[in-house]
Amino acid sequence: MVDFTFKTKPYAHQLSALEASCDSESFALLMDMGTGKSKVLIDTITHLDKKDLINSVLIFAPKGVYKNWVEKEIPAHLPDEVKYKLAYWASPLTNKHKDAIRSIWKVDDNLHIFVMNIEALSSGKAEEVATKFIKSHGGRTLVVIDESTVIKNHKARRTKAAIRLAKLCAYKRILTGSPITKTPLDLFAQFQFLGEKLLGFKSYYAFCARYADMIRRNAGSHQYNQILGFRNLDELTDSIRPYSYRVTKEECLDLPDKIYTKRDIELSPEQKNVYNQMKKSAVALLGDMELVTANAVITQLLRLHQISCGFITTDDGNIVELANNRITELMSVLEELNGKAIIWANYRHDILAVKNEITKVYGSSAVETYFGDTDGEQRQEIVRRFQEDDSLRFFVGQPRTGGYGLTLTAASTVIYYSNSYDLEVRLQSEDRAHRIGQNNNVTYVDLIASKTVDEKIVSALRQKINIATQVLEEDWKKWLI
Repeated sequence: MVDFTFKTKPYAHQLSALEASCDSESFALLMDMGTGKSKVLIDTITHLDKKDLINSVLIFAPKGVYKNWVEKEIPAHLPDEVKYKLAYWASPLTNKHKDAIRSIWKVDDNLHIFVMNIEALSSGKAEEVATKFIKSHGGRTLVVIDESTVIKNHKARRTKAAIRLAKLCAYKRILTGSPITKTPLDLFAQFQFLGEKLLGFKSYYAFCARYADMIRRNAGSHQYNQILGFRNLDELTDSIRPYSYRVTKEECLDLPDKIYTKRDIELSPEQKNVYNQMKKSAVALLGDMELVTANAVITQLLRLHQISCGFITTDDGNIVELANNRITELMSVLEELNGKAIIWANYRHDILAVKNEITKVYGSSAVETYFGDTDGEQRQEIVRRFQEDDSLRFFVGQPRTGGYGLTLTAASTVIYYSNSYDLEVRLQSEDRAHRIGQNNNVTYVDLIASKTVDEKIVSALRQKINIATQVLEEDWKKWLI
């Protein structure tokens, strides 16, 4: 049982998850997006710290969310009675970051928390630093993988590094909404991280032999195993049950109606270069105007926003694509989901790019688009299929076209790949899922390019600020710089 005062009151399912897991050395929190698994983990940290079982925490998360732990989750949920020092990995490592990391290598009366993006483990340097952190604390460390499907590939360098690090730590946790993204074999590496004794298999091939039906195939001079199907899945489910807690949004009756979260995206070097050039040009252009209008500011705002989304429209109307991390982040979000999702995108280019990527991974029958190009006679059929056909998982739409009047309650996750600056459009598009017929809470995920107009647009929309009227009431430079 826990013996501390919660900083934020847990929901019933969070308390159940905490009580089931807090004393376990290894555990999997298999909780749907929006059900609050981060809080359960932070309450676990508090419990273990209060019992003096750990003196350090090492958290790995994908690039898009790892700073959420630093800026939002830990400050929000870690009780004030827990004295801690925190540092996070950054690339490149500045002297300030290096000093912060060194400060948590020396054991003192504080709990030391180190947050890293999991992608960093693909380099030897990051593993070396993480190893030093663990060993400097005598292995009394809780190590965590957030969105643990990022280590499902047992051959990946970061997976091998994560498993090596876990072996040095006293406590281990994985967090994910959906541990199986493609096949039940996805479980192997994630549970190897927790400990090879949990599943009882030392090798991936022995695990496959037990749970997959395979046939040996020839391809020229090479041979490979082709998976035909799976078996003994009830046994596999039973084997992970003692070490996991599973809850879906449908089972969480006391959650708020709407839950908002975000995924941070870093601009590619090419995007940064083009963005900075366009920003200078926009400031110069508006600065030379005798009378700056709202439309003039919005036009420059949208040009910068398009760059943050991965493309630029030239003066003659042609699209130039830019190296872009946004689509990768979207696919990472989809991998964590169960069930259906609405994906809103402000630009035609984005809609087509999203459909193309989803088709590659999930097949053409899993996705439909709904925007200006969509045939009028097909629109009602697309909505009907999304509501009734389980195979159609993803509705990719333009909020100005599909954000009004439609009922899309088959989805309880709404992702904003790119936002409109128009407050009414945002509010209407949110309500396509959150309306009569929706039996679950709805989770809204904003993909946001950090330190760009994208961040300012989303911040304004969440505060219900109408950007079109605000840009002239304030200094317009605040929106662009």
